[in-house]
Amino acid sequence: MRIDFHTHTFPNAIAARTIAKLEKSARTASYADGTEDGLRASMEQAGIDYSVILPVATRPGQTETINRVAIETNDRHRETGLISFGGIHPENSDYRQILRSLAASGIRGIKLHPVYQQTDFDDIRYMRIIDCACENGLIVVTHAGYDISFPEGGQATPAHILTVLDTVKPDRLVLAHMGGWRCWDEVERNLAGAPVWLDTSFTTTPIRPAKDTSRTPEESYTLPAEQFCRLVRKHGCGHILFGSDSPWSDQEEAVMLLKQSGLAPEECLAILGGNGERLLQF
Repeated sequence: MRIDFHTHTFPNAIAARTIAKLEKSARTASYADGTEDGLRASMEQAGIDYSVILPVATRPGQTETINRVAIETNDRHRETGLISFGGIHPENSDYRQILRSLAASGIRGIKLHPVYQQTDFDDIRYMRIIDCACENGLIVVTHAGYDISFPEGGQATPAHILTVLDTVKPDRLVLAHMGGWRCWDEVERNLAGAPVWLDTSFTTTPIRPAKDTSRTPEESYTLPAEQFCRLVRKHGCGHILFGSDSPWSDQEEAVMLLKQSGLAPEECLAILGGNGERLLQF
């Protein structure tokens, strides 16, 4: 089984303008249209059985709608191969009720995005959410490192993450982008081997500039294959999850680059599905 642990979709009515807005802010072109149908077509091309959708609540008032859609998506997951996590915002004062409701509804986890939510990852509000999520058996996936749309947004650096690990000691925390996008030297020094999971999203795949932009992707925007393999092995292959960050990377290309990275076939097999099956408790 192949599982992509890091994807995004948007409702059909707003997908086109949302993608256009994000392409403009990141000066980066998408590889898919951001719809469920677009993701499913990509999955079929890449041979992916399940994709985990990670919604982001950029305002506290969005949480109710996001989570209603997540539950509806999961009701069809056997048919579609799409599994949605829930969303929550650090300003949701009723976070305990939200998290208990998500767990009772069969949602497997939540997504946090410190940069988009403009909150340091070691803020007490996040730590309370993470602690409560753990109490309810929920996986917590967080954006980690910098963000291509907000190059100065340093709300989720390895230093922030280490504070949370020391204080909350979460048991199922997933750090996107191999522990910290564009912070990989620091991740390798300070986070490799920590009791967390890392996903591979938006690390080794090329960044495609959006139309009418002058962006020339810097070499440091991607994690070199040699360092990627070294980080996988230092952290422990059993705690690495395949992620594409679709629609911002091509799923088929992400699978191919993982297989060509220099990892052994058994390591690739674990990352592409075995580890995800274990964490999701399939």
